[in-house]
Amino acid sequence: MTTSRELIVEADGGSRGNPGPAGYGAVVLDPATGETLAERAEFIGVATNNVAEYKGLVAGLRAAHELFPDATVHVRMDSKLVVEQMSGRWKIKHPDMKPLAAEAARIFPAGRVRYEWMPRERNKHADRLANEAMDAGQRGEQWSPSASTAAVDHTAALAAARSAAGDATAGAAKARAALAGAGADADTSSRALPAHGPSTGGLSTTGSPAPGAPTGAAADALFPPDEALGARARASLAAAATADREVATTPATGDFEAEAGRNALTGHAARAAAGTSTAPRTGTDPTATAEGATAPSGAPAQGWAGPDMGAPATFVLLRHGETALTPEKRFSGSGGADPELSAAGRRQAEAVAAALAARGTIQEIVSSPLTRCRQTAEAVAARLGLDVRIENGLRETDFGAWEGLTFGEVRERYQADLDAWLASPKAEPTGGGESFATVARRVAATRDRLATAHAGRTVLLVTHVTPIKTLVRLALGAPPESLFRMELSAASISAVAYYADGNASVRLLNDTSHLR
Repeated sequence: MTTSRELIVEADGGSRGNPGPAGYGAVVLDPATGETLAERAEFIGVATNNVAEYKGLVAGLRAAHELFPDATVHVRMDSKLVVEQMSGRWKIKHPDMKPLAAEAARIFPAGRVRYEWMPRERNKHADRLANEAMDAGQRGEQWSPSASTAAVDHTAALAAARSAAGDATAGAAKARAALAGAGADADTSSRALPAHGPSTGGLSTTGSPAPGAPTGAAADALFPPDEALGARARASLAAAATADREVATTPATGDFEAEAGRNALTGHAARAAAGTSTAPRTGTDPTATAEGATAPSGAPAQGWAGPDMGAPATFVLLRHGETALTPEKRFSGSGGADPELSAAGRRQAEAVAAALAARGTIQEIVSSPLTRCRQTAEAVAARLGLDVRIENGLRETDFGAWEGLTFGEVRERYQADLDAWLASPKAEPTGGGESFATVARRVAATRDRLATAHAGRTVLLVTHVTPIKTLVRLALGAPPESLFRMELSAASISAVAYYADGNASVRLLNDTSHLR
């Protein structure tokens, strides 16, 4: 006789090559005790990550059904693709995944299964099972429950995490208590380092100056008294922020959302300690702000106001692959020819598509209307089973009469115009092209619109050098001349997360590891 009850199913799948040798893992848990009720894992030969993830889901649901056919099931996976498709919010287009999704849907009635995405670092049990299955497959064997250590390792990790959390919580309580004396501390401490950006102000968490941090007269010269906050108060705040984070850490494996969240939390703590805030986002022309304009009323609150740490809109910024003009370093904007990807560019697009498919975090794709971006975006979309939406605001700068010319050729023909362009973001290229100030306003408006529409989601923006550098510059609150100080290679990946309170966190810049 069966008993109606709730079960948790955690599932994962992986492919070493995507497609490549693949396997899945799934575990059924008691939600009240966390006890492992069943484990499943299998090497499935050559397949993609997504197919392996779906097979893991099917195996986990079947294991739960064998235990309690009348159960309600809470499925947790780190694949947003599977979670969103099985929840009915995304269409299933890939022919290999449609039958697997249909099979999963038949195991339990739809009303008795709910799906939730969770960060990769919290899905370690199922991930370990999937890797054990792939390891066994590479040895020419199938996974055996008797040889698995996934459950034992997971239990030990949870115990260690709980212990660490207890220690951190106690430390955080002491840290917050120390903040009560922050005012007096600010008056009597050596004015070492205020916290700027995501650092802890050059201090170790013990309150001692970090190696290389200026102290004494040197620190006073760098940071005037009205910027100073006591060393112990800043260190205490840093400890409290650290203790408040989730105990588990995220490895640098392309989990843009989790890493951006950690970066932003650190930044919020540091800004609160310094009484500062990042540059405002909504409705802002930061180029004008950098030149002395007043910040708008939409600027984030300063001081000790609590930050909005809800799920950000995360933009993964992909520069298109090479065209025939790229290796010759010719101006190629939106005002001249609309070149296609070269053979090298097409290879780059396929390489970045494979890398993004392996990361598995992209939920939507938005592209510049220019051909080179659309072709790059379509290569990624084909791998991920997603549509491409065109956004005119992501187009490249119109370089006017400079289109198709090298920098040297422009200098020979239009030296005065080039010098003015390099000196001021308001200067236009010869022949009525777009100034950087104009592009910044266009890109900022596009960013705000997309961030609002895609709050809490991870979106791939396939665009060009100037829009990507502009988004990074605005996120950092850097001056317009910083555009000339960033390297941005063809088919490179960058990432920025945008929070509802107007703060931004730069996650990645010019990653080309997938091309090597």
